[in-house]
Amino acid sequence: MNILFMGTPDFAVASLDALVRTGENVIAVVTQADKPSGRGYKLTPPAVKVYAEAHGIPVYQPATLKGEEFASLLSELDPELCVVASFGKILPANVLDYPKYGCINVHGSLLPEYRGAAPIQRAIIDGKKFTGITTMMMDVGLDTGDMLLWRRVDILDDDNFETVHDKMAATGGDLLIDTLKELKNGTLKRIPQSTSNVEPTYAAKISKEECPLDFNTEACTLHDKIRGLSPIPLSFTHTPDGKMLKVIKAEKAENAGKAVPGTVVSVDGGKITVACGEDGCGRIRILSVLPEGKSRMNASDFINGRRIKAGDILS
Repeated sequence: MNILFMGTPDFAVASLDALVRTGENVIAVVTQADKPSGRGYKLTPPAVKVYAEAHGIPVYQPATLKGEEFASLLSELDPELCVVASFGKILPANVLDYPKYGCINVHGSLLPEYRGAAPIQRAIIDGKKFTGITTMMMDVGLDTGDMLLWRRVDILDDDNFETVHDKMAATGGDLLIDTLKELKNGTLKRIPQSTSNVEPTYAAKISKEECPLDFNTEACTLHDKIRGLSPIPLSFTHTPDGKMLKVIKAEKAENAGKAVPGTVVSVDGGKITVACGEDGCGRIRILSVLPEGKSRMNASDFINGRRIKAGDILS
């Protein structure tokens, strides 16, 4: 069938690639506009656009999906199915209703948990041991449509946003192909989210206000936050001289006596061990950092540069 693919970042590329590799007829791609990125604010195309152009798939970047211009394009393309993965815009009713087989979304959570923009990061920050992918029929609500298929993805203790994202993207591509097979076979079942025993939750976009580290918090909670915000946008603290110190990677460490939360209790072994709020998880041991005005580095290099020492207070 004629498939119109709608997606934008790396997460969506895995689903588009799955369609291409299995020989599905992707007639066109709709993605968001090129955006400035990097220190030079160079205009950069979305990952989906780069992939589509490399594979000879027509690309469209409409400013809006509402109005006659996109309605005319939709009529011209005449898709039988829309596949959506991390597109970043709400689809209006006329787009949802156009394809014969509707619009199928590849969503990064086990619905109805974590509807919304940042399901992967929120699951890690919340300390979940697993999450997953759901394929769903789209409706006018925000990730409220009927569920089709789903698959679990484990979150390991040393996973961060990047590693879980990559596992989820690959799983999403595989699950999408399984969904299309069942659609073609006539065996695909729609399951309303209202029939689930799980309460719906919303995964709001990560804000800058959430990134500071409060060492009065339990170490387990801080560890999950650091993982969920790495490698972007990164959680951060401040050194005694007021410089921002972003934390790329950390691990949990055993408690060894009381100390004021935020105190650097040790820099032994090239690792920055910091006291946290009282709990059963102990302390946080910082392994790699991004100092203000510097490049990413191991904690050992930061220590060797005499930028931090035992007794310092991070705030």
